[in-house]
Amino acid sequence: MKQQEIRRFLKHFFAVNGCEIVEETDQSVTVQLTEEMDRAIMNRPFYWQYIESTGGTGAPARLTFITDFSADKKIKGERIAFGSPRLSQLFSYAMKRGRYIRLYENRTGSAVRPVRLVPWLSLNMKISYECDRKKDRLRSVGLHLINGSIYEPFHELITSVDLVPKIPDFSYTLSPLILPGSGIMRIKHFIEEGLREEDKQWAAEARKRWEEDQRLLDHFYKEEREKPEKYFMEKEALKEQYEPRINVTVINGGIFYLADETVLGQAAK
Repeated sequence: MKQQEIRRFLKHFFAVNGCEIVEETDQSVTVQLTEEMDRAIMNRPFYWQYIESTGGTGAPARLTFITDFSADKKIKGERIAFGSPRLSQLFSYAMKRGRYIRLYENRTGSAVRPVRLVPWLSLNMKISYECDRKKDRLRSVGLHLINGSIYEPFHELITSVDLVPKIPDFSYTLSPLILPGSGIMRIKHFIEEGLREEDKQWAAEARKRWEEDQRLLDHFYKEEREKPEKYFMEKEALKEQYEPRINVTVINGGIFYLADETVLGQAAK
């Protein structure tokens, strides 16, 4: 997973969970946590117990995430990369608490006529390329539930949109022509087609390393007329270690009702 993808995930994750991004530079993102998010990820239950017992007002933490490791060391914050405990914690929270949401674009502030909102199905996924090495990518795909068009990366689009949990005044929604279940299958086929077209060099190299270790194993047992059980166990272990595979995990998803102008404007950039 690239640092740029992690940065986009952080911005989207905290925005969806109501946390304000108070400062952003090329190297870091600073977020003001809500009380709910502080309780969920900061691991300070005794502080919140004290606040509750005294009837006081708590002060949720403010976190700075450093996404560019070449940044000036004077920047105080938490370095975050794939595999870091904090990022794994946020993934886990997103999967447990934010599996599915429904949000509406709020354009009523500048509306001179009723705003039409069309439904989009969004899936945020982690693509894992696994062998004796591992690489992960985040992908966010949006599917228009009326005409079937696909937009990627969808999370970049919605991070710049004012989203609210209820239909805003002076807005109306169109009913989807594509059911969410069918939409999920369309996104699945879209991802699978893309994966089939990708460069498979990483898998070929993994198989080459597998064959080299298999030759060493065979050489070690070449004097054995009947291979012992340990040989077959080690052979199976090599398969588990080296066999190339791709796993797709859905982190979360939702239905987003957006104005046509929002997507058309972003696509034109």
